[in-house]
Amino acid sequence: MANKQIQRIKSISDFHRVRRLHPPRHPLISLVDYSQVRHFSKNNRVSWVQDFYTIGLKRDVCGKFRYGQQEYDFDEGLMSFISPGQVFSIELLKNDDPAQQPSGWLLLIHPDFLWDTSLASSIKKYEFFSYAVNESLFLSEKEETVITGILKNIREEYFANIDKYTQEIIISQIELLLNYAERFYNRQFITRKITSHKTLDRLEKLLTDCFNDDDLFRKGLPTVQEIADELEEKVEQFTLEIEEDNDSSVHKEI
Repeated sequence: MANKQIQRIKSISDFHRVRRLHPPRHPLISLVDYSQVRHFSKNNRVSWVQDFYTIGLKRDVCGKFRYGQQEYDFDEGLMSFISPGQVFSIELLKNDDPAQQPSGWLLLIHPDFLWDTSLASSIKKYEFFSYAVNESLFLSEKEETVITGILKNIREEYFANIDKYTQEIIISQIELLLNYAERFYNRQFITRKITSHKTLDRLEKLLTDCFNDDDLFRKGLPTVQEIADELEEKVEQFTLEIEEDNDSSVHKEI
C-alpha cells in the first residue's frame, strides 16, 4: 500500500479538524466515536503521522490498516496502539452493507497530558505500542466488555466539568486499560502458542494413524485438503475451549 504523501497531524485539535469532528473538549486528550470519523482521499488511501498516542477499538471497518510494515484486516473487537511519530496507513474499501458500518472508539492522548505523572515514563514499557509487535489485539466478547467499560468511565469523566481531579482520574483509567490490554495480549500469544503445539500433535497423530492402518493400500494416503479440514476442526474446537475458560476468569474479576 504505497503512498506518495504522508500527512502530519501535530495536535488533537488538528485531528478533529481534519476528520470534520467537533473541536475537542480538552486540547491534550480526546475520546472519539469512530463512526463519526471521516477519511478524505481520492484513492481511499491515507497515510499519516501523529504527535500523540492513539488507542483504537474498531469494529466492521471495511479496509486494511498498516502500521510500519505490518498489515491487518479489521475484525470485530480489534484494538490497535500507536505511538507518537509512527507512520501508519489506512486503505478503505467500499462497503454497501448498511448493517456493517464502522464503529468503535479512538482514545487520543498527547504526551503533555502525561507530564509529571508516573504514566509518562511507564507507558514506554507497553511493547504493543511498538512496530515490533506484529499483530493487533483481538478481544473476546467478555474482554471487549472490560475495555469498553473503561472507555465509558473515561468518556463520563471527559464530558464532566473539568477540575483539578480530572487528569488524575483519567490517567488512572488509562493505566487500567493498558494493564488489561497487556494481559489480553499475553492471553492471545499463549493461546496461539498452545494452539500451534496442539496442531502439530494432531498432525502427527493423523499421520501415525494413517500409516498404521491395515487398509492403507485400499484407502490410499489422505489428501492435503482432508488433513487440513481435520486439523481446522480440531483447532477451532480447542481455541473455543481456551476462550471460554478465559472469558470465565475475566467475568469473575469484573
